Amino acid sequence: MSPVTRVAHRTFGSVKVRNYRLFISGQLVSVTGTWMQTVALGWLVLRLTDSGFAVGVNLALQFLPILLFGMWGGLVADRFDKRRTLIRTQAAMALLAGVLWTITITGVAQLWMIYLLSLLIGSVTVVDNPTRQSFVTEMVGKDLVANAVSLNSAVFNASRIIGPAIAGVMIATIGLPWAFLLNAISFAAVILGLRAMDPTQLLVSIPAARAGGQVRAGLRYVWDVRRLRYTVMLVAVVATFGLNFSVVLPLFARFTFHSGAGAFGFLTSMMALGALIGALVSAARRRPTRRLLLGSAALFGALTVVAALAPNLTMLAILLVPIGAASITFIATANATLQLNCAPVMRGRVMALHGLVFLGSTPLGAPVIGWVSERFGPRVGLAAGGLICLVAALAAIVVIKRGAIERRLRLARPGRRQPVMLPEGSPVGMVGPADALGEDERRAG
Repeated sequence: MSPVTRVAHRTFGSVKVRNYRLFISGQLVSVTGTWMQTVALGWLVLRLTDSGFAVGVNLALQFLPILLFGMWGGLVADRFDKRRTLIRTQAAMALLAGVLWTITITGVAQLWMIYLLSLLIGSVTVVDNPTRQSFVTEMVGKDLVANAVSLNSAVFNASRIIGPAIAGVMIATIGLPWAFLLNAISFAAVILGLRAMDPTQLLVSIPAARAGGQVRAGLRYVWDVRRLRYTVMLVAVVATFGLNFSVVLPLFARFTFHSGAGAFGFLTSMMALGALIGALVSAARRRPTRRLLLGSAALFGALTVVAALAPNLTMLAILLVPIGAASITFIATANATLQLNCAPVMRGRVMALHGLVFLGSTPLGAPVIGWVSERFGPRVGLAAGGLICLVAALAAIVVIKRGAIERRLRLARPGRRQPVMLPEGSPVGMVGPADALGEDERRAG
């Protein structure tokens, strides 16, 4: 087998699993439709109001339910069959897209209707997001979960390039409502793929039994398991302060480089290209490592600070390619780290918390970075976000190394019992933090 063939084999290893192949094919179609709807929805609100603030409110309404009820969505994922749950959430998404098509094609659309539908879309996402993410492990198993998560990111970013382009052409030619209809139809690809799966080939986890305080138990579990705790905290910082390019890039295009919407589109496409490359490179790695997690976060922060100093539009666009690659590498590594280091019965709640800090941070971080950019300039806003991410990554490295040294000293004391060697992500990690030490920590012991 040639080196190129071996790399391709590793990069697309999950595609050999039939259930995952059905899933990822449907996702490519459906996520492209979702990006089409995102563009059309923003354009519809702008056409109704001529207000950028209204567009921002509409976006916030899609994320608000995740911020408020995200953990309860994870509990649903832990309690019920994930494949059947996804069929229901995808059908609900298709229905809402159909309603959007109906009110726009008939000309009755009003702002309050759009706001209500965006809130409902966000409410369905509360359940759909953690269920979809935790379902990946059931399809491919732990050996391929890192690869599958990276391929999911590749599909997402490929769709982010294709979807808006199709939407732009469609809106300009046959009209805005048809983007909603095409999105509604695109959900059929996911639903048919889910129904065609072989349930006997799924590694279904034992459902969480009904009991009181299960959301609090999920939060305590993440806090007690050291690797989960620092991963979620780092995701929260990067998502809140670093991933605000939809805010700063249009400001760079208009006020820093005195260009128009075309320049903004060019910058966005370059970052999406880098993200696609990063996702494919990440897919070639067998398992996520702590070094890759912290290194990609630090590199993302450092490159973002450098990009803030870019002298012209071309240089900024060039820098956005490695920034996009580093950001997706970090996101995919964090996702896989959480899935591999948590008990199966907790996976839905763990991924719900990940979604909460990753998606729910948008209404919190975007206004802060937006205010800094407006008050002190886009360069300061971009540099501030990157610097915060870099400092957070370096602080995590220091804290983790210090903790490893302290554990070595404790284990070296006379009469100290040596820890039992457990496979990474073992369900007994639910007992407490000592059982959930990652591979690097066990080596330090």
